[in-house]
Amino acid sequence: MKLSRKSWLYLAFFVLLAVGFYFTLSVLIPGYSEKKFPPINTIRPFSFINQDGQRLTDSNMLGKVYAVEYFYTTCPGICPRMNKNMRKVYDELSKESDFKILSLTCDPKTDSAAKLKQYADSMQVDTQKWIFLTGRKDSLYSAARLSFSIDDPANIVRNEEDDFMHSQNWALVNRKGEVVGIFDGLKKSEVKDLIKKAKRLLSEK
Repeated sequence: MKLSRKSWLYLAFFVLLAVGFYFTLSVLIPGYSEKKFPPINTIRPFSFINQDGQRLTDSNMLGKVYAVEYFYTTCPGICPRMNKNMRKVYDELSKESDFKILSLTCDPKTDSAAKLKQYADSMQVDTQKWIFLTGRKDSLYSAARLSFSIDDPANIVRNEEDDFMHSQNWALVNRKGEVVGIFDGLKKSEVKDLIKKAKRLLSEK
């Protein structure tokens, strides 16, 4: 059955009306046109020491959106590249009051709070925004595997001295303390994706 010219005009009108309504919602309601980020994992309680010797816990981070990475100060390989990319995240989002970066060491035997302070100073960043953390090795590694989901829990070994964890993956955590994204810190496209999703999470109150 062929539609009359009048029917086509009505159809076109309603299509334009629907598109206009959707566009209005996407403007008035930030993130309306994007999908929600389902949680990958929920952060378990943690307690670490920052570069100033002060304790930081999971409770301190509630209500914040934050990116998490693991590195170590003497790393000659991927860490400098990762932190060069993390610097892009910092430069893009450091003015956001509710955004933080947590860089946890995977070599706490070497990376004391004082050592992390030296490293942070060399990076010339605001350590209220980009926080460097150390602590007990078992606690650091458990958080990476069981909370932040950036290393396989199956990698846990019986002898702690033989255990070494080093991942290029970053986690993005929402205000509720849920991991909502895992990103490869060496890939520029995924770094850009993290920034985009972090902005979306920050727009949600």
